[in-house]
Amino acid sequence: MKPTIRDIAERAGVSKTSVSFAFNDPSRLPQETVQRILAVADELGYMPNPLARSMTSKRTGNLGMLFPQPLQEILKNLYTLELLRGVGHVCDEHGYNLVLVSPLLGSMRHAVSHAVVDGFLTIGLEHYKSTVLLLDKREIPYVMVDSEPYVGAACVNIDDSAGAYEAMYHVLANGHRRIAILGIQSGKHGHFEEYVGTIAYRVQGYRRALNEFGLDIDQKTVRLVECPCTQAGGYQAMKQLARWKPTAVVAMADIIAAGAIDAAVELGIQVPAQLSIVGYDDLPLARWLNPPLTTVAQPTFEKAQYATRLLLEIMDGKSAEKEHMFATQLVERASVARVAPQ
Repeated sequence: MKPTIRDIAERAGVSKTSVSFAFNDPSRLPQETVQRILAVADELGYMPNPLARSMTSKRTGNLGMLFPQPLQEILKNLYTLELLRGVGHVCDEHGYNLVLVSPLLGSMRHAVSHAVVDGFLTIGLEHYKSTVLLLDKREIPYVMVDSEPYVGAACVNIDDSAGAYEAMYHVLANGHRRIAILGIQSGKHGHFEEYVGTIAYRVQGYRRALNEFGLDIDQKTVRLVECPCTQAGGYQAMKQLARWKPTAVVAMADIIAAGAIDAAVELGIQVPAQLSIVGYDDLPLARWLNPPLTTVAQPTFEKAQYATRLLLEIMDGKSAEKEHMFATQLVERASVARVAPQ
């Protein structure tokens, strides 16, 4: 027979309630009592039932990260891995498991309703307001990350517009006037006036810098091309743009910029002598590229940590701020040069 809580209580000389506390809320018992109970449990080979524990404690011990894209797609992006590092660090500190949640059989509704978690970090849900309403209906705590602020919801972002402005201004200040923007695939097919959230703010920053030099995204001297946020996406986009011969590429993500550099090398285009390239994120790979990538640094790891701690505060019923924005910084490396004279 499997050992029970009663067996542990009798062997340890404590009540069944104390055994429950030892597994579910050890802070309510003296540390030595907890250790004695756990030692007896190990001796008897007792393993608590996770479902029964969650019904008793009203907690599953799981935090969810909710993405609108399939897992195989999001895990191609090294930015996602940096987010996971930050969230995982806080989960380890507080004893939580981390569950990655993506559309279940193509349905965000199914994903939210089937996830067994105590709270969600939602990543880039600006196109999915119906999903946010579903989270409200389920009455589950959540914090939005990289999303346009939603009324009443806690949201953690970076100053995307300011970062994009710095990236574009840097290219323009180096004399470039034939510029390609490699944008993150949006479903809007390049109609940037319909963008929302993160990519809308980045386009806003790009255009503000362009306007200061009498330019705009006109698809003649400044082109915007969307691509998947992967290295392969940047590679294919750069191959398509090669005939147009831009002197500079401003990418919305480092991983896209890395693909653009790969394509340039393959095509015999020298970076930065013939083509300058700027990224966004300052992932570790930005320093390893050849040449090292000029990019906009955002504190991805710290942002993920902050959002996770904010979620835990909300789950504990504490009053928490609704919006927090981190600053960005341009990091100049070797992938940008002054435009070559014609």
